[in-house]
Formats: sequence, structure tokens, C-alpha cells
Amino acid sequence: MTPHPPPDELNQTFLLPGGSAEAVEATGFARLDGALSPNLIKAYEPEITRKVVELNTMHLPLEQRDTYNKAFLQVENLWQHSEMVRELVFSRRLARIAAELLGVSGVRLYHDQALFKEAGGGITPWHADQYYWPVDSDRTITVWIPLQDTPAELGPLEFAVGSHRFEFGRDLGISDDSESKLQTALDSQGFRINGRPYRLGDVSYHLGWTFHRAGQNLSAATRRVMTIIYIDADCRVAAPTNKQQRHDLATWMPGVEPGRLPDTPLNPILYRAN
Repeated sequence: MTPHPPPDELNQTFLLPGGSAEAVEATGFARLDGALSPNLIKAYEPEITRKVVELNTMHLPLEQRDTYNKAFLQVENLWQHSEMVRELVFSRRLARIAAELLGVSGVRLYHDQALFKEAGGGITPWHADQYYWPVDSDRTITVWIPLQDTPAELGPLEFAVGSHRFEFGRDLGISDDSESKLQTALDSQGFRINGRPYRLGDVSYHLGWTFHRAGQNLSAATRRVMTIIYIDADCRVAAPTNKQQRHDLATWMPGVEPGRLPDTPLNPILYRAN
């Protein structure tokens, strides 16, 4: 049985390399090798996987699913269902990195989500996450935490370098349409793609408007990933501009009117600089 890890590492400060915030402003993402220890990931992975199996509601065979649902099994706000997962999601270490990369004094939780790409799972099409988020700021960022070594055949995340400043395609959700249109647009603008593999303990952070995708899972194993989405602690809710944002507002920031802080029990401040 995997021992329960001490929480110390999740609260200890990770020293970012000098210029990390400036690099994120230039590229739209940060790759942080060894941001978490392999032993810590190994301790939390079984509980995350157990909760995904328990809470997953997608049971159609892959061949009967649409592109979105072929991309991954998606289970959200695991922290509400497991005290152990809550320790990871509420990690001061990870939240502080998010705040420092964003250049803000503090961050609050938007929500977490596990993204498990099954063996034979399809591509995750090109998209920018903030299409789904009704907030009035671009100070938003997601940490992507693979729960195993993630070589190319498992479908690691790929970033279009500097694409957070590219406004074409911001009205496209994850779909076949977003994959084809954004691939063409990004190619035409000469965006470089960063899609190198992850070793266990490596994580990445990407801004809300950074375009990214993932390839198929060509292996016989499930690609298991945990993500946590952070927003500037002082940002406010924006009026939704599409049905997905209306859904997100009702689900993740319930009862908050546009123009107000999302100060709800689902959106605690996870880090604030002293």
C-alpha cells in the first residue's frame, strides 16, 4: 500500500529560475522540471485515479464518442471528494508558483480537473482555456501535472510559443473545427511548437489564452494528468459571452454577479504574498 506522504513538500517554496515571470510573458507557458518529487506524485496518483474511476460518467466506447470525449475522461473538483486530493489542490507551493508567474500578489482556485487520456484516446484539439472562463482578467494560469512519465506516444501537452498574444481563434471551443482552423492559422504565422516529453515530477504552467493541444495516446496505458486552474485573487467575474461561460459561472462561481469578486467557498485564495 502506498504510504500517505507528509504535506511538507506541498507547502515548501519552489525557487523559480530567475526571469521565469518574464519568460512566461514572452512564451505563454513555463516548463518546470522537478517541481514536485516523483515520490510525492507516486503517493497521490492512486487516490486521484481511484476518484476518477469512481466519479467518471463517460462510459461509451471510444468509437462512439465525439472528438471532445475521445480526448480524455474529465473529472472536475476532485478536492471536494477526497481530503487527500484536497492537499494537492490547495498546495501553497503550487499556488505560489502560479502567483509569481502571473506577477500578482495572490491567486484563488477556479477549479481542478483530472484529464485521463485512455489507451487509444484521440487528440486534444488546439484551443485556449479562457474561452470557457467568465473572468475580466488575463491573469489566469493552469498547472498540468502528469502522474507518470509522459513520452510522446502518451500525448504530452504541446504549446504554440507566444500564442497568448494571438487573438485569432479565441472564439473556438475544443472541436475538430478548432483543430483545423488553429493549425492552419498557427502554421501561417510561423508559431514554434513546444511539445517535449515530461518526466515524473515535471509540471507545466500555461496562461489562459495560450493555445495548446495534445496528440493521441498511442500506448496501451492511460495517460493520467491532474490540473489546477488559478485566477488572480483580485480579478472579477465578467458577463458570459457564450453558453460555456454561462455554464462555468453557474458551476464554479455560483451566485456571483458580473463585476463582483468570485469570493465563494469554491474559490478560496490559495496563496497571498505577505
